[in-house]
Formats: sequence, structure tokens, C-alpha cells
Amino acid sequence: MGTSVGANIKRERERLGWSQARLAREVCRAAGVVGEPVGRQEVSRWETGKRTPREWLPFLAAALSVPVDLLSAPQNPAEPSLPTLADFLPAEDVLEPLSGRAGRRIGIGEVVDLQQRVHSLRLADDVLAGGDLIRPALRDLRRAVKVYRESTYTREVARQLLIQIGELAQIAGWIASDAGQHEEAERIYRLGISAARQAEDHILAGNLAGSLAYQMSNTGREGEGVTLAQAALNDAGLDAPPKARALYLDRVAWAHTKAGGVANGQAAMRALGEAGEALSADSEGTESPPYLYWVDAGELKVMESRVYTELHRPLRAVPLLRGVLSGYDATHTREMALYLSWLAVALADANEPEEAAAVADRVITLGTDTPSERVAERIRVILERLQEFAGVPEVASLLADHPAA
Repeated sequence: MGTSVGANIKRERERLGWSQARLAREVCRAAGVVGEPVGRQEVSRWETGKRTPREWLPFLAAALSVPVDLLSAPQNPAEPSLPTLADFLPAEDVLEPLSGRAGRRIGIGEVVDLQQRVHSLRLADDVLAGGDLIRPALRDLRRAVKVYRESTYTREVARQLLIQIGELAQIAGWIASDAGQHEEAERIYRLGISAARQAEDHILAGNLAGSLAYQMSNTGREGEGVTLAQAALNDAGLDAPPKARALYLDRVAWAHTKAGGVANGQAAMRALGEAGEALSADSEGTESPPYLYWVDAGELKVMESRVYTELHRPLRAVPLLRGVLSGYDATHTREMALYLSWLAVALADANEPEEAAAVADRVITLGTDTPSERVAERIRVILERLQEFAGVPEVASLLADHPAA
């Protein structure tokens, strides 16, 4: 019973868009109790089946505005739901080492092993989508936190472990976001920021904050995205490695673009220019963190073309995108689909619906077997944009072939 009830509670909570903490408060309010005898951790235990609500079930039903029978009904067999960070980490402060630890003593060798695993996950993310990678990513994150909490080590090894937890959280957060698990990704990013700050790695903390800002900008929290992206840039300072500074500025540019308006558009263009200048300062003798291996001139051109597309300046966007795509690695299916999606929209803005439809068809073909919410969302954007040209035969055929999309 516990597992079915937990799944039902989670489903109804997510239907309302509530966090676990919000549900805990609403349950206490429905029960008319003083204080908060039910907290987020207890809701997490109910949802994962570790505990059964029992006497709290009627108050849960009242808070969620559903019948009690609905919460206790058995689940129909379905695809296993994607895991969450709560499934893999303890409910208490996950970065607090256990008192009286009796675990084995570890050295820098274990840190190097974890570093290699994190890098392997990054490389896998280049060719696989979030839906394929979220389970191993969260398992690795749990394992890293468990080692940190239960083992003994020197102060320097502790710092290096925290850095690897931060790096692992960055890629795991990105993977969760790509799988459409945005609330989960935010929790992971915040865990990583905490780890990076404890390790006093301000560059890594800025990278994590910038990743979270990027997600906010893309999920209807544009104002927060601008604020956080700018804070990440400011905190890193002018001494940040060129690649890191270029990436922070890239995210500032995108945040302003998504915020909309003339002033934000101008701020976006300024940030793009500064990103290019920062990257041009990079040289063979400049050391940047290894996880920024993908930040290069081509990546900045992609962001520039996306900004131009979002600002409805197709004459700038189309040549940039075609240039990037002409030399792009076709094995990176998700990125290829995403970049082509921007080209399709830019072509529609340029009043080239026939060519836009051809590119859109390719995006849909690439996205069919790619479990990426980013790609799915871009397909929806393209098809909505092409509705304006529904009278064009090529567009009409595409819309007829993909009505569900």
C-alpha cells in the first residue's frame, strides 16, 4: 500500500505545482495543528514509501482537494518514474559529515577515481540525452555524498571531495533539466553550489549558479535568471579564467534575451561582445578548469545566433547557424537537433517557410528517439511558429504528419 499511496501523493502534489515543503504546510493547516509536526522530510518519506501516512491521510486528501480513496487507490502499471535526488540522498543535511564516523580512510586516489567518473559522465552527455543518463548520474551523486559523509580523510582530501561533488552536481543538474525534471535539477544545482562554496571554489560555484540561471530563464523565471546570471558573473570577478568568464557572460546574454524588451536586448548584445573579448584573451598558457573544455568560439557563435533568433533578426542568425552546423559532429544528436531548431525558426522569421519546414522535419526525425525535454520543447516551438504558414504545401504536409507534436 505504501508505495501506491506515495506515488499518488507525489502525482497530486506535482499536479498542483507544489513543493514537498508546501504540501507539508498545507497538511498541517488542514489538520488544524499548531506548529509543523509534518515537514518536507516526512512528505519525502511518504512519497518514497518509506513511511505510510496513516492518520495523516484524510488531511493529505483535504490539502490536495481529492478524495481519500484516490490517494489509496492502487497504481496502474506504468513506465517507472524518473528518480529524484530525494530517492538517493538522506533527508538530513547531506553535506554534514556523520559524527563518530567509522568508515574507511580514503586518500587522493579515490578523489581521482571520482573525477574520472564525472568526466566520463560529461562525455556521455555529449551523445546521450537526459532521459538516458539521469539514473546513473544520481547514483554517482549519492555515492559521492555517501563517501564524503561516512569516510575519514585529511582536510585537503575533504576539499577535493567537495569539489567533485560540485562538479558532479553540475552535470547531474544539467541532465535532470534535459529530462524535464526542472524542480529536481534546481535542488541538485543548489546542492552543488553549497559544496563548491564550502570548498571555496568560486569558479565552480559560478558555473553551477549560471547553469541554474539558464534553466530559470528557459522556464518562465526570466527575472530570477537575469539576477542569478549577473550574480554569478560578479562573484567570479575579473580574475576568473577567460573561458569561465566567457561562459558567465554568455548566460547573462541569454538571460537578458529571454527577459525581453529593448533595454534587455541591448544588454544581451553587450554581454555577447564582452564574452567574445574574454575568450580572445584565452591562450595556451591560460589554465581553465577541465570541465570547460566545450567552451570555444563555435559555442559563442551558437549563443549569438540563438540571441539573434530570439530577437527576430534572422539575417544575422541564419548565416551564423549554417556556419556552425556545417562543421558540427553529427554524433551529437541532441545538440544537432537543438541548433537546427533555431535555424528553422530563423528561416520562418526570414519568410522562408518551405526551407523552414524541411529543417523542422529533420529536427523531428532527430528528436524522435532522443529522450530530451529540451528537444521536445523546441519541436513544439517550431510547429507553433509554422502555423502562420499553414497554407504553404510543405508546411501543411509537415503539420499533418505531426499533429500530436
